[in-house]
Amino acid sequence: MTLVRFLRPDGRLEREVEAAPGARLLDVAQANGQPLEGTCEGAMACSTCHVILAKEDFDRLPPASEEEDDLLDFAPHVRATSRLACQVEVPATGTLTVRLPGAAKDWSR
Repeated sequence: MTLVRFLRPDGRLEREVEAAPGARLLDVAQANGQPLEGTCEGAMACSTCHVILAKEDFDRLPPASEEEDDLLDFAPHVRATSRLACQVEVPATGTLTVRLPGAAKDWSR
């Protein structure tokens, strides 16, 4: 199991949970009460599951696809370590620190 730390937009710890390696981060977040909408249900057609990863975690994950990078252009509060939670698999070991952005845009409305 991998420890996933969810941080509030201000950086304070919100919750720590254990997640199975390979689980989709969006599913882990939603199952644990985190306010990630995921309007497209993980089809990578929106940016409502935007998260900001800790630099060390971002660097050890596979890079984002070009399509994911393009969608992040529409998300508010994007940082250099931003990803879409629907595209991130929980790594096999260690921890994953995930900060929620200050806002999200629901493109389905």
